[in-house]
Amino acid sequence: MKYDCLIIDDEKLLADSTAEYFNLFGVKAAAVYSVSQCRNFLEEHTAQLLLLDINLGDGSGFALCRELREKTDIPILFISARTSDDDMIAALHIGGDDYIQKPYSLAVLLAKVNAVLKRYGETAESGYSDGRLKIDFHAKEVFVEGKRVKLTALEFKLLSCLARHRNKVVSKQALFEEVWEDKFTGDGTLNVHIRKIREAIERNPGKPDYIITVWGDGYKFIGI
Repeated sequence: MKYDCLIIDDEKLLADSTAEYFNLFGVKAAAVYSVSQCRNFLEEHTAQLLLLDINLGDGSGFALCRELREKTDIPILFISARTSDDDMIAALHIGGDDYIQKPYSLAVLLAKVNAVLKRYGETAESGYSDGRLKIDFHAKEVFVEGKRVKLTALEFKLLSCLARHRNKVVSKQALFEEVWEDKFTGDGTLNVHIRKIREAIERNPGKPDYIITVWGDGYKFIGI
């Protein structure tokens, strides 16, 4: 499942109330309370933005940020009661995008999160990124969990076409015309390329999360 925001904070009541408030105003949010829960969550889901506390019961938010930065470039906003300038400098130095001190106003925090999501969404028009999968339309590169995957030029063109039209059904005929520039390409050729792309980007190619078959019509790329 894809979320707008994941909150990682060992103050359970605060994390839950923040997530609940965000969801009320249309920002799809979830909360976890430890480093291990964050890792488990991101193995099964994606998030477009993280709110990360420094002090977590089973580890440091700083260390978790370093770990995540090896895999993703999504915005990470630190939330902490610590007021030291050194903490703020450290948070930004290791890859944090902002530092927000507790206690915070939920309304102000929501406004900041919406602004970051909007800015990140505008940047994403040059590509697609959800924290696990990154597609750079200009550089023609694809990364899964920070590792570059190899696609042929035609496979990349097919994937980027679906990603540009994400969450919409793209008919086979439209794919033939836009990707192959040929109205007479066969279904078999398309199916082979879709299978190869799924093998490169999906957790389970047999049960795809990204490229969904719409029987009798075409394919849909599910994305944020």
